[in-house]
Amino acid sequence: MGVRLRRIVPYRLRILLRAAFLLLALATVALAVSVLQQEKQLSYTAYQASFRKTGEQVAATLRHPAGQLALLNPAPAPAGLRPLLLPFPALDFDDQQKVQQAIAMSGCLRQYGDNGSLCAGIGNNPWAGGFIYVAGSVDSPRLVSHRSGDEVLNQSHRMRVSVTMRGQTTRWIAPFEEEPALRGAAGPYAPVRGRLTGFHASDEGKRHTRPVRDFRGWIWQNAYCNPGSIQESPACLRNAFFSLRLPVSVLQEALFDQGRPVWPPQDLDQISVSVALLPPGSGPALLDSERTPAASTFALADLGAMLLPGETLRIDKVAGSGAQTVVSLVGASEPEAGSQHILAALIRRLPIDTYDAPLASTQRIATPVGSYDVVLKGDVRSVSKSLSVVASRVGWFVGAMLAALVLAWLVIEIGIIRRIKALIERADAVAQTVKERGGAPQLDLSDLRGDDELGVLASCLHDLLRRVREDVEREAIRAEQERDMWHAVGHEIMSPLQSLMALHGNGEDQSHRYISRMQQAIRVLYGSASPSEAFQSTVLQVAEIDLAAFLSNVADNAPCVGIDKVSFEAGASAVPARADEYSLEDVVTHVLRNADRYRDDGSTIEISLDAGESGATISIFNRGPHIDAEMIDRIFEYGVSDQLDSGANGSRGQGLFVAKTYMAKMGGTIAAQNVRGGVRFNLSLQRGAA
Repeated sequence: MGVRLRRIVPYRLRILLRAAFLLLALATVALAVSVLQQEKQLSYTAYQASFRKTGEQVAATLRHPAGQLALLNPAPAPAGLRPLLLPFPALDFDDQQKVQQAIAMSGCLRQYGDNGSLCAGIGNNPWAGGFIYVAGSVDSPRLVSHRSGDEVLNQSHRMRVSVTMRGQTTRWIAPFEEEPALRGAAGPYAPVRGRLTGFHASDEGKRHTRPVRDFRGWIWQNAYCNPGSIQESPACLRNAFFSLRLPVSVLQEALFDQGRPVWPPQDLDQISVSVALLPPGSGPALLDSERTPAASTFALADLGAMLLPGETLRIDKVAGSGAQTVVSLVGASEPEAGSQHILAALIRRLPIDTYDAPLASTQRIATPVGSYDVVLKGDVRSVSKSLSVVASRVGWFVGAMLAALVLAWLVIEIGIIRRIKALIERADAVAQTVKERGGAPQLDLSDLRGDDELGVLASCLHDLLRRVREDVEREAIRAEQERDMWHAVGHEIMSPLQSLMALHGNGEDQSHRYISRMQQAIRVLYGSASPSEAFQSTVLQVAEIDLAAFLSNVADNAPCVGIDKVSFEAGASAVPARADEYSLEDVVTHVLRNADRYRDDGSTIEISLDAGESGATISIFNRGPHIDAEMIDRIFEYGVSDQLDSGANGSRGQGLFVAKTYMAKMGGTIAAQNVRGGVRFNLSLQRGAA
């Protein structure tokens, strides 16, 4: 884990910067999502309240007489004047106020022409008689009354009425007969009231005809002229309201032909009623139901305007064996664009409380002919659709913020990070070149130099590398000069050594041994640029030597090199090993000098030899302080020394380095070990032939 962390350390600033921009982008999106989620919660709460309000409005509308009329007559109204099943048992046709109030509340009136209206219906109680009620109003001049006993009916205002049902047509002609009590009571502008006496149309013009007994009708005309008419004129238009009760023999016979009558009649929508108010003479009708009505009555389909998009309304008539669907409505939905569809889908996924719970309400409406269940179901998708507009505005804001963040990131990425990355890569390339080739090449930073902070840094780095390259070139010249100096020194020293070798040519002479070692040291260092390179490039002559005799000789001659009290107890038998005698003596001498430097005053340096089957180990022990745990592995590195100004005192920190290098070239090892009372150096070599 630590290695992975160290690998990303050079990139931590870039990672931090990019992570900051990423977090800003995520925070912007999270803020927008949080706002939309809150708006969705508020909209859903408002929609629940609106849904409940819609259900209450629908129920209140259907409980109103106009709604009751629509429930009792769910089928679309056909062309012409058709009787409707009224939400009343019957109409009190003799009372103008009651009739006007009943048909006005039920919404039965339909406009015919510019100044007329008509309503035709039957009561919801079959025992009220098989009557069809017709009521309406019309604007006309003062009504002209029919004179009693006059066989001619066309000299007065009259109603022409016909009913067609089950292939039978019944026609009546009903002239207006003003009541004698009101005739001339207040002059030409007095209110007019009179009966509409019904006769069979076939009896028109006959003498001694009798009126139809069950045909009843009244007409009332206002005393005042309509607004906009000339008030002083007797021919001004005044509103007249009429009410008729039409006896239909087919309906009356059907009521008494069976024990339990079917009411309303199943063919109610096939009954055709025709009503016309004719003026005196042969002029055009003042009101004619054959004209196309200007507007239809309230229908159940009109409830769809109360529904929000996606809401469904179903009205079922409750029957003994089950429910029968009367009408099913769906709220009109507006076409949505593709972007709004995507936003609605995203908004729909935002979680809010009770959003998944279905919205539905059921209310029962009681009518005289049965009960109806009004089932209203909501559609929460409309909340998401309505929020699409808000989401579009928020989306523009979020898009602008994200675009600004991306633009800022690109500016920093291209203008700063890319240049920093290029600078690092080129610096790494220079470092790698210096490491591999030992030189300092010129770094081209011309494209990164500029007046900003990074450009100034590139310029400074360019100048610094130029100076480093110059210093490296000077160092190379100095190293070459030192090599020449080593050549000169080695050449001057080799000549006297050759002379000394001639004087001490006897191999048994100890002076000959030390002169040979001096020549070997000069040859090792001769021609090398540095001591470490010289030691590492040395080629040793490995041969088989007797370690017991070798160590005994080293211990005896140790005082000659300034190291006193060195003891070695030789065994009875020889211990052959593979080593270079002169190099091994240098190794042991370096270890002895190091032990002499740190041993307690007056203590003895002990050398021991342990021979195994495949190798032999030389142990050199001195009593004194332990080596620091942090330094016990570093003491064999070149130039490592714990003495201040070691170079001035003749100690360059290379003795143990030479010892480790020579031991490795001889196939052996060297190690230091803190033991009780001091330090022990163990030198391991390969055994020779026995």
